[in-house]
Order: sequence, then C-alpha cells, then structure tokens
Amino acid sequence: MIENQRPLFDIPDDVVYLDCAANAPLLRAVKRAGEIGLDRKYHPWEIDREQFVQEGETVRGLFAKLIGAATGDVAIVSSTAYGIATAARNLALSSGQNIVVLQDQFPSNVYAWLELAAAKNATVLTVARPSDNDWTAAVLERLNAQTAIVALPPCHWTDGSFLDLVQIGKRCRELGAAFVIDSTQATGAYPMNVSDIQPDFIACSGYKWLMCPYSLGFLYAAPHRQSGQPLESHGLNHKAEAPGGTISYGADYCDGARRYDMGQRFNFINIPMAIVGMTQLLEWGVGNIHETLSDLVDYTAGRAQDLGWGIPEKSRRIGHFIGISAPQPLPDDVITRLHKEKIFLSKRGAGLRLSPHLFSSRSDIDQLFEALGKIQSP
Repeated sequence: MIENQRPLFDIPDDVVYLDCAANAPLLRAVKRAGEIGLDRKYHPWEIDREQFVQEGETVRGLFAKLIGAATGDVAIVSSTAYGIATAARNLALSSGQNIVVLQDQFPSNVYAWLELAAAKNATVLTVARPSDNDWTAAVLERLNAQTAIVALPPCHWTDGSFLDLVQIGKRCRELGAAFVIDSTQATGAYPMNVSDIQPDFIACSGYKWLMCPYSLGFLYAAPHRQSGQPLESHGLNHKAEAPGGTISYGADYCDGARRYDMGQRFNFINIPMAIVGMTQLLEWGVGNIHETLSDLVDYTAGRAQDLGWGIPEKSRRIGHFIGISAPQPLPDDVITRLHKEKIFLSKRGAGLRLSPHLFSSRSDIDQLFEALGKIQSP
C-alpha cells in the first residue's frame, strides 16, 4: 500500500478528482520538466541533438518496463488510434473472416477494424455485454475458425469490467488469430506482461494512467511483427546517415519497432515530461499502485452497494476504477451539479465512472456520495 501522494500534485484541498480514466492530472515534477523542455524550444540554439535522441530511447525503455518488453519492441506514436492503425495495416484479413471487438468498445480500437473489414469483405463481430459482466467467457465463446483478429482492452472503459487477456491470448494462438490490445485504461495502474499475454500489438495513450502529456502514446510490436509497413516514412525511422551535411535516403528501416515511430518523435517538451511521469510510476511500482487503488475502489463499491447502486462484482472488475449504476435514473445535469460541488468524474451510459489515483482518499468518496444523496433527494 502506498501512502497518499496528494502533495506531489497541484490539486486544491476542496477539489475531489475521480476522473483519471478520462485525463489524469500531471505531477508537479512533470510540469517542471515540461517547462524546461519549453525553454529549449524557446532557445533552440541550446538544443543538444544527442540529448533528445537519448531521451527518446529512455522513454521507449520506460514503457517497455511497464509491460515487460524489450526497449526495441516499442514505438513512439501520437495516440492509441495511430498505433491501432499501424497494427491494422500489418495484419492479414481475408474475405469471410471476422474481427472481434466488444459492444461499446472505445472508438480508437474500432474504427480501423471497421475500415479494414469493409475493404476485405470481412466482418466485425461485436461481443454483446454479458449480463453477468463475464467478458472473458463471452469473448471466448465467440472466437471461431474464421476469427483473424481479436482487438480488445484489458477492461471495459465505461465501468472497469475485466477481461482475462492471458486466457484470450492463449485461445487466439490456438486459432492462429492476431491479438491486438488497447491498454490505455490499464498500463501504469494495472500489472501487464507481454510474456504472459503474448499479443501481436499493444497500443496505449499516455495522458491517462501513464501520467504523461497529451498527444503521446506507445506501440508494442511483438518480435515477429517488427518487419511491417509503418504509417509514415521519415528520416528518423530509417537508417539514413548524412555525414558532412549531405543528403542520404537509406532504404532500411530502424531496428525493431522503431520503424513504426511517428514523425517528430523526439518532442523536446512531451518526452522529458513522460520520462518523469513514468519513472515515478515505476518507483511506486505498478503492483503497489493497483493494490492501493483497489482498496479505495473496494471502499467505493461498498458505499455504493449500501445505497442500492449496482456494481460489477469484484471478481469481474479491474481494481483501479469502477462504474456504478444508480438505483433510479440520474438527472441529466448530474455531472454539472457535481462540478458545482468541485467533484469531478464521468457519466458513462446510465452510470457513473469513478477513477481515483494516489492523491485520492476515502474522504473524497464520502464527499461524492454525500453530494449524490442531495442530488437524488426529491
């Protein structure tokens, strides 16, 4: 268990922030790193090329550590959608085959598959939400000999209901299906290891649980997927040398997943910020983060159940965030009214999604339910 880390964030005492699944606040130290990076761009004559190249490799390695991968297995991208599009460009799909996704899955891991299926005369097979929230069984039941690609998250983004990616990955290998994961709602707050899951690709945005700035993400490509075609071709993802200021157009891509890097990958501002944020996550330990947040989410679940709210049972939800369903319809302006009380979370479907972090406390949860009680009172 990790003690409360609120002093490391700039969160006023009267603010209850329970919305990391939407956008996590940055650490004070991450903000300082961004300011230093901004100064470098403000004075570009002070930029050291070797330094920012090394920073890119450092951030690549930090994400690799978070998922148990090698540094060279990771590409630096702009977003989950960029990573998923890269995966879609490099996976085989034939007429009559299917791609499996979840009902109401986050769009970044859906649109590319809809487009690919339409182009190949294939089908996107959507697994309906199971009444018992057992997504793992529901997915396994729908996989078949025609399944070519399985594109899933570790948990559903609306309520944290859980998927066992190890079991699903094993079945994918038995069927010869590619396995693509959007880990945005898990990596950094939930332990994941590619050796156990054995995915083909993992795409992840940084601005949620990785405590990184916006417009930065990562793409893991398994070793057997590192000879594909990137979305962009540029000098930084090719082995191109230009001695003495001459121009060279090297034909070979960089080693490993680096070929999938986005252009302008070595951002002078975002990359140093990401280094500080992910270094802190690793110092805390992702397992410790998850255990600490799970305790707070369990407390939330208990409070919700006592008041008659519906929740996914513990064995079928991830630990670090939760969706709760009110016993009666919530007013349309519930989020606006909570904002007036300086309480911030998300409404997802008919319920509320609570996603705390190490700056959160049981007192925050109590304040939320007190406010909800007032809102729901006749």
